[in-house]
Amino acid sequence: MMDFLHLLLDFILHIDKYLNEWVSTYQTWTYLILFLIIFCETGLVVTPFLPGDSLLFAAGTIAAMDGQPISIAILIIVVIIAAFSGDNTNFFIGRLIGKKVYEKNYKLIRREYLDKTHAFYEKHGGKTLVIARFMPIIRTFAPFVAGVGEMKYLRFISFSIIGNFLWVFSFTLAGYFFGNIEFVKKNFTIVILSIIIISLLPSVIAVLKHKFQKK
Repeated sequence: MMDFLHLLLDFILHIDKYLNEWVSTYQTWTYLILFLIIFCETGLVVTPFLPGDSLLFAAGTIAAMDGQPISIAILIIVVIIAAFSGDNTNFFIGRLIGKKVYEKNYKLIRREYLDKTHAFYEKHGGKTLVIARFMPIIRTFAPFVAGVGEMKYLRFISFSIIGNFLWVFSFTLAGYFFGNIEFVKKNFTIVILSIIIISLLPSVIAVLKHKFQKK
């Protein structure tokens, strides 16, 4: 378990190096790797720990480099399809078996994450799918909880499309236009950490606010 966590942490902090290796080794097959990571992070409630924001930023950075086989246009299309497919998979899993899972507290599907996402829905309604797209962990559970709550599919799909487009364009284009600035290149790990911290900040604030309100 510790080896896995160490590997995951190393991957997240040095995601640019891993992506460069993938592109050098697999060329355009890298699209498939990116598709699978984004799909799993979005579509499987057991993999909320996979990097999303930082991965898109790093991929956008590589797409901006001369001579790379990765096109920013194809990258955006592939990732949007992956995120959209993941949302739909998670939604229908939630609709099919969600209530049974929600009644228990599994190690890989923690009840507290479901509760936090449900509370987020209570406050923000359907907009949760758009807001949650920019919040790690919650974005993984949001479609699942929408399925459990039997949200109307047309409403779900509308917010999902908006959220996916905003999320993918924001991070891939940020990497594409700013990732190769000399300061960013020299401090890429710090930039990735900053993206993670900023992404997690709303969730941390919400948890702290909830605790203080309970007191």
